[in-house]
Amino acid sequence: MAFDNESFEEEENFAEMFAASEKQQETSRIVEGEIVEIQTDENRALVGVGDKLEGILSLDEISENGELKFNVGDKIKVMVTGYYNERPKISYKKVLEQQKTIDFIDEHKENFEDLVIEGVITKKNRGGYVVEADDVSFFMPRSLAAFKDTDDVIGRKIKAQVVKIDEEQNSIVVSRRKLFNDERKKKKEIIDKLMEEDTVVEGTIKKITSYGMFVDVGGVDGLVHYNEISYKGPVNPSRLYKEGETVAVKAISYDKDKRHLSLSIKAVHSDPWEEVESELDEGDTITVTVSNVEAYGVFVDLGNDIEGFLHISEISWDKNVKNPNDYLKVGQEIDVEVIEINPKTHKLRVSLKRLLPKPFDEFVKNHKEGDVVAGTVTSLTDFGAFVRIDGVEGLLHNQDISWDKNVKCKDILKTGDEVEVKIAKISPEDQKISLNRKALLESPIDAFAKTHKVNSIVTGTIRDIKDFGVFVSLEDGVDALIRDEDLSPLEKNDLEIGQEIEAAIAVIDTRRDRIRLSVKKLDYIKNKAILEEINDDESHSLGDLIKDKFK
Repeated sequence: MAFDNESFEEEENFAEMFAASEKQQETSRIVEGEIVEIQTDENRALVGVGDKLEGILSLDEISENGELKFNVGDKIKVMVTGYYNERPKISYKKVLEQQKTIDFIDEHKENFEDLVIEGVITKKNRGGYVVEADDVSFFMPRSLAAFKDTDDVIGRKIKAQVVKIDEEQNSIVVSRRKLFNDERKKKKEIIDKLMEEDTVVEGTIKKITSYGMFVDVGGVDGLVHYNEISYKGPVNPSRLYKEGETVAVKAISYDKDKRHLSLSIKAVHSDPWEEVESELDEGDTITVTVSNVEAYGVFVDLGNDIEGFLHISEISWDKNVKNPNDYLKVGQEIDVEVIEINPKTHKLRVSLKRLLPKPFDEFVKNHKEGDVVAGTVTSLTDFGAFVRIDGVEGLLHNQDISWDKNVKCKDILKTGDEVEVKIAKISPEDQKISLNRKALLESPIDAFAKTHKVNSIVTGTIRDIKDFGVFVSLEDGVDALIRDEDLSPLEKNDLEIGQEIEAAIAVIDTRRDRIRLSVKKLDYIKNKAILEEINDDESHSLGDLIKDKFK
């Protein structure tokens, strides 16, 4: 029989190798002996084996459930395996084992080429390994073991193929390497057939994992990746299948280096995306069923193993959608618009909101600039607040929240607050709405104008000094400007921030919320008052009056 391009006739005599490795002194032989003494304390029996020789037999070999099978004077077959200090080494157990070996040989000697045994490695010796299976000893030469020299294999369970039976020597040779080679050859034949014929085959699901399923096809395991189960895309195989089930598959690829066979379930069926590509266009309205709701969007079923995706941003015109479950439920039928079809990547995107009226268009129909409306604060930023009005958000900028320039939206508002505002501007081009709250409040300038008039004399504090003039803080948060040309007779370089300054009101512009002061005008008013007093008082000379005024 030929194996691995070698002939057993050219190999070493494996039976002899085995015998030598056991260091037997002479050929083992079976003899009929007689039990001459049982030494219970020593856990042994003395057995006469002829030639006035007695061998020592362990009582463990002739006991069962603590009871001896033989007594003194009983005849018993034992195997003489050698000698130690001129005393025969005997074994009753080896007789039984050899008998099982003989029975095995008798049963399989005519047809053992495809016989595979499963046993445990019990010994390692110079020539190879002893494998025990069902109380039968097998010999596996090192050259046929497919083990590394460094491998610790004692006690290891293995499968091996019977490659030689020697009746004369009562030896059975097995090969782990041949089993591997035969299995590899068989698998290659199966894989080649699967890849060449491109046919549908039945397989059995052996194991289900998070990334797919291992399926047995004629003795070869292949992986059905979760992407290859359905045209819908990645699916959880444990929700659809159970281990032990039979499935129809096709082989789609084989990695020779990794010995990795890839299988597909969806390849068994025609690609429904071809139908989608020919019958659907972007912009079409279709009816679908909600199949799954996730935090980031909703999957919808078109039928025929096709699934589309409705992103959370395409559910509603409301930009604050947080949970799709608040809008849609599994099993619900809805109409959607197809917004993207990609048959190559098997992606279909749809939109629900595009079939709904745009809130901005409805807002423009019902509102105009100047309207006073109530809204809800949806978010606060460093630059202002967004306020929702009839499903549309408008921006309330910090500069439009209060007449106090130091106040920001987040200082007086919080998310969820109801606030009354005025629509300042509607921009249809970019669909933006500007809001104003301070326009609904009385201007500090208006309040100031009720109690002050032009030419009134006021006192304020210098808040800021600019290249063009000086800003002065007056009562109730009102700011006023003194231009450089109105500072005379004061010198600008002599002025400091925080310094009090007196001036006359030159302009009150309530429309533009501006107040201008003038030191120059104040000086004019004061001089004019002096002259008028001089003209009205004839009892004093002009010189005296002037002296009094400048004391």
